[in-house]
Amino acid sequence: MAEGRGSAVVGMVVLWLLLLHFEMGSAATYTVGGSSGWTFNVSGWPKGKRFRAGDIIVFNYSPSAHNVVAVGRPGYSSCKAPKGAKVYTSGKDRIKLVKGQNFFLCSFAGHCQAGMKIAITAV
Repeated sequence: MAEGRGSAVVGMVVLWLLLLHFEMGSAATYTVGGSSGWTFNVSGWPKGKRFRAGDIIVFNYSPSAHNVVAVGRPGYSSCKAPKGAKVYTSGKDRIKLVKGQNFFLCSFAGHCQAGMKIAITAV
C-alpha cells in the first residue's frame, strides 16, 4: 500500500514540474516601439497586445539620447521619476513584466511630455 502512495506523490511532483516548465516557457518577448524602438510617441504601442506577467519587454535606444525609468502611476501621470526609481541606461534593456500595471518613461527633459512613456497591464 505504501508503494502506491509513493508512486502517486512522485507522479504529482512530475506533473507539477511539467506545468511549471510550460508556464515558464510561455513567456513572450516584445520590443517596445517595434522596429522604431523606444522613441517619441510610443505611448499607444501596447494597444491590442496581451501581456502576461513574466513577459519580457525590450527597450532599444541610444543611451546618449534616452533612458528608461520604471515608475508608478503618479510618476507616469506627472512625467516625473520619483527619487529612488529604477533607471535603465544600457540602450538594450530587458525588463520582466510583473502582474498588474507596469509604467515606464524617459526622464530626459521633455521626452515623457512628448509621449515617450508607456503603461502596460500584465495578467
